[in-house]
Amino acid sequence: MKVKEMAVTALFLALGLILHQITVGLLAGMKPDFVITMLFVSFLIIRNARLTLPAGLAAGIIAALTTSMPGGQLPNIIDKLITAAVAMGLIKLLGGRLNTYLLAGLVGFLGTIVSGLAFITAVAFIVGLPAPFMALFVTVVVPTAVINTFLTPFLYGLALAPARSLGLAGRAKHSA
Repeated sequence: MKVKEMAVTALFLALGLILHQITVGLLAGMKPDFVITMLFVSFLIIRNARLTLPAGLAAGIIAALTTSMPGGQLPNIIDKLITAAVAMGLIKLLGGRLNTYLLAGLVGFLGTIVSGLAFITAVAFIVGLPAPFMALFVTVVVPTAVINTFLTPFLYGLALAPARSLGLAGRAKHSA
């Protein structure tokens, strides 16, 4: 893993943090976590599996430090580690088989569903839920997954040209 890859991933996570901070809370103080959107974008561009654990941990720590969910610190870290592994697995599995924008949308949707399920489940076991599981899933996770289905490919497209100029996106097939 190159320093340049880590630096670009950190930049993407910082952008995700800014998006997360300006987003309003929905049900029971939970709000969409756009740190994972930027995690997905960094994985789609860099595609280095060795980045999975450190990037997932960094995303988890960022989300833990900024969570609006009471007791959501540890669940955020657990959720981001699981989500990072699933997202990178999807990218590695489907990377050469799908158009990259379709892959980005699929990773955005499925990764967000996995993230939301992992987070809500961890919160339920560690501190208890402030609202029913299904209510949180339907009002927070599903809308965020739908948003990420479109936001992830959009942000990926914006980030692709600068990433290519830095020599980060040349290894993977990025079809339009």
